[in-house]
Amino acid sequence: MTASRWGAGFSAVGRFVAEIEAAAANSGPLKPGYILVGDELFLQERCRNAVLKAFVPPDLRDFCLSDLDLSSCSIFEILDRAQTPSLMAPFQVVFIRNVRQLYTRGAKKDEFAALDRYFRSPNPQALLIFVADFVRIPSDARRMEMDDKNRFERLTETLGEHCCMVELARVNEEDAMRWVTATTQDADTRIEPDAARELVDSLGADMMMIASEVEKLLLYTLGRGRITLGDVETMILGAKQRSLYELTDAISSRNPARALALLHGLLNSSDAGEDSAIGHLYMLARTFRQMLVILEKNVRDQRAIWQALWQGFRIPPFAADDLIRQARRYKSRRDLTRALRLIARADLELRSSPPDKRLVLERLVYDLASEPKPVSVWSSQQLSFEV
Repeated sequence: MTASRWGAGFSAVGRFVAEIEAAAANSGPLKPGYILVGDELFLQERCRNAVLKAFVPPDLRDFCLSDLDLSSCSIFEILDRAQTPSLMAPFQVVFIRNVRQLYTRGAKKDEFAALDRYFRSPNPQALLIFVADFVRIPSDARRMEMDDKNRFERLTETLGEHCCMVELARVNEEDAMRWVTATTQDADTRIEPDAARELVDSLGADMMMIASEVEKLLLYTLGRGRITLGDVETMILGAKQRSLYELTDAISSRNPARALALLHGLLNSSDAGEDSAIGHLYMLARTFRQMLVILEKNVRDQRAIWQALWQGFRIPPFAADDLIRQARRYKSRRDLTRALRLIARADLELRSSPPDKRLVLERLVYDLASEPKPVSVWSSQQLSFEV
């Protein structure tokens, strides 16, 4: 399948991967820095895996790979690390997350001046990868929202002066189907067109979920060489996905006991056990973001939901009415943003390798399903005094 048949996101990743592979083989130039622009996690992972395969030998991973976050590490520290040769590895790869921090309030003149100095004379034995996932690029770039356009232009005018920008546009449904067909063909399996369509539609063109479910389908049909619509309906539209909406239903109904019981059912039915915690957290965050959009745009029926939720962020048709009903249980935007903050806090805790991931999820679900405690004036004053 030629690159021209793919959408913008896949094409950009293809060019990036080809450049990385050529540089690793000493048959092409390597830029000192790249910016992965966009919130399409599936494409981000493809880019990251290509870099790791090319420049990070498994036995040297601890010495040549750094994952740094600008919310907890300054750009000056990151650049200092990039400029310092490693005694244990010939090449360094530095992934820099939370790039949004460079564009928060304040001029950040010193930070951009330091970046300018570094890129005027970069360390040829280091590669900086900036992950700018605070910009959303739709599959049709003409539909990019004004805030995202402004962020993209700001990135282009600053980091883009020194780094190559890789635009990770959202994957549309047609590209998702092409990917499913190509991936199953690579595994010597044919997926029926109706089955591919049902898979993509039921998961709202969410590539992270689609990739995971395709892997399960290939294992389920191993040796048969064919994936049918019945296989998709059996494996994808079953209890697991519906249980997620049952969980958010219990949460939005403020029923902690039922919510915890449903969470345990999800964890027990998952092949990965508590190691699937990040995946469940991702789906919770996505669902609460969808509810926030539904509430803000005052969506009341299925017809309106497809206009409110953009392609790649849509929900399975069977869940539309349930999610609208759940969203309308929240009285204000504040309630849903509180839930998203709780999920973000749990995500940070999970990524810090806690001793018990299940406990982190249980505490999160209990807090989400409980009525928020009112903050007294005295508590607010005391907190302000302590800060």
